[in-house]
Amino acid sequence: MIRPLSRILYVEDDPDIQEVARLALEAVGGFVVRVCGSGAEALQEAAGFGPDLILLDVMMPGMDGPTTLAMLRQLPAIAATPVVFMTAKVQPREVIEFQQLGALDVVFKPFDPMSLPGELQAIWERHRE
Repeated sequence: MIRPLSRILYVEDDPDIQEVARLALEAVGGFVVRVCGSGAEALQEAAGFGPDLILLDVMMPGMDGPTTLAMLRQLPAIAATPVVFMTAKVQPREVIEFQQLGALDVVFKPFDPMSLPGELQAIWERHRE
């Protein structure tokens, strides 16, 4: 039995994108979402929130997504939590690099808010089988 996807930690530095994605994930997907505006905030919030999945922006000031992922992997409580990167970079080589860093998959920006929850659900199910 696949455990249902219900709690998503979303790390994104752009407030407008944060709000659109949060609304879509909560209203359309029915997920419980915690939004963090930076990698540093994600490191503080992640373990206490206990996400099923982390949706992580690649390009952020200060600590970027790959660096944040490396730091999250050092926290025992969430070291194995699946991560999906979100980025405007759509080169196949870069997608492969993100997967080699440990991301399950990559969601591309700009994203369709109405299909984002389904896309994450499909990624979750594909990697839980």
